[in-house]
Amino acid sequence: MKHLLAATLALLLMTPAHAVEMGDDGLHKTDWMRDTFKDLREDLAEANEEGKRLVLFFEQRGCIYCTKMHTEVFPRPEIDSYIRENYFVVQLNLHGETEVTDFDGEAMSEKDMARRWNVMFTPTIMFMPEEVPEGETAAQAAVAVMPGAFGPGTTIDMFTWVNEKRYELDDGEDFQRYHARRVKERDDGRTD
Repeated sequence: MKHLLAATLALLLMTPAHAVEMGDDGLHKTDWMRDTFKDLREDLAEANEEGKRLVLFFEQRGCIYCTKMHTEVFPRPEIDSYIRENYFVVQLNLHGETEVTDFDGEAMSEKDMARRWNVMFTPTIMFMPEEVPEGETAAQAAVAVMPGAFGPGTTIDMFTWVNEKRYELDDGEDFQRYHARRVKERDDGRTD
């Protein structure tokens, strides 16, 4: 009985305090992810109507880095609220069969769209502009791409940099320089 109690306690201690729901597709689900028809033209229009930025999250079943983001980064109150308030999030499955319609009108499965856009890692987060030029794909139009899992500081900095349209500024401060400045401002080098 002691061993069973000890094993149960150990399991409870390993379970994240902020458990994340898993969908039938094996992907993490948050309540700020949108369930759409995955027509990116419609998603962009809806995001714009809400005054939010469209962002595409590619994930896959069993992705340990996606789990890290969903259990350690996205649940942080400052990150969760920032995404919730400023972004229209559409989740895509790297190996999924659901049809996605790109901005240029081309429709194909999520997995084929991932190949089309050269998405190879999960998570990959693609940030869309408010307007996509005629005939461009999401990959061509993206203002920034976050390929992989990052810590809280890098994540909030990327979401802020895109939301503030800092990529349009001609001040010599690209994302890396912006992030380095923000790291310095956050307690002289702390990345979280």
